[in-house]
Amino acid sequence: MEGIVADIMGWMADRANNALWPGSGLPAFDAPLVGFAAGADPLFAFLRDDIGPDFYWTPEAAFADAFPDAPAPAEELSVIAWVLPQTAATREAHRQCRELPSLPWSQARHWGEKVNEALRRFVVDRLAAQGVAATAPVLSPRWGRALSPRYGFASRWSERHTAHACGLGTFGLSDGLITPAGKAVRVGSVVARAAYSPTPRPYARHDAWCLRATGVPCRACMKRCPVGAISEAGHDKSRCKDYIRGVTAPYVAAEQMSGIPVNSCGLCQVGVPCEHRDPTARKREKAARE
Repeated sequence: MEGIVADIMGWMADRANNALWPGSGLPAFDAPLVGFAAGADPLFAFLRDDIGPDFYWTPEAAFADAFPDAPAPAEELSVIAWVLPQTAATREAHRQCRELPSLPWSQARHWGEKVNEALRRFVVDRLAAQGVAATAPVLSPRWGRALSPRYGFASRWSERHTAHACGLGTFGLSDGLITPAGKAVRVGSVVARAAYSPTPRPYARHDAWCLRATGVPCRACMKRCPVGAISEAGHDKSRCKDYIRGVTAPYVAAEQMSGIPVNSCGLCQVGVPCEHRDPTARKREKAARE
């Protein structure tokens, strides 16, 4: 386990791999956080049944998709997830924006996700070189989105939910994953036929690190959304998607990224108490001391 963590850390520390745009001297992300879960963890079956039993992948299903001639039982699988925190410079630039995304944020959304894709491939290849079969579910040609009966459009394999299962964070009102490095992050994962020790989940609720779950009447992410897609009822994914596809993506293509229509927004991920930390950590630490 320590070996693959060191490999991920080393790969991300190389600016040739982790650049805000190709050839840039600026990093796309800060040092990653890495967590693990057992492939047979019951939380994955719960997520499948809760999100979409007809389409959502468990680790076993994702592995079978990649290796149909050599599937593995869930008990032989582990899941590796990582969180890539946005840099302080990117967060600062984005914090100044109210309706449209900053250029560094759009660059991190587009080129940074290319970094994330390359990291997924690196981890799969690194494990393969060690004789370990692995797959990055979101890179499968059969990965995609479907309509969840409970949650509207959803993906076949959610990186955020996978990171949650791997002990890396809980969800906020806006559906963003609040991690020890905050909510301004990108997330990736790989399923491997290997036995890694699961990362303990230091939470019992899916929203435990959101201030609202602790009784604090925080409305910061609601106030940051320019179209009211976040309310007391939660995250209106359709309104959010319409704004991104209809307003921010065309803006980014025309004004920032030379014709690339990046689905960039993330305004609710900065200028909030959970931007770069778990805002409930200090309260928990104080309670533990007492």
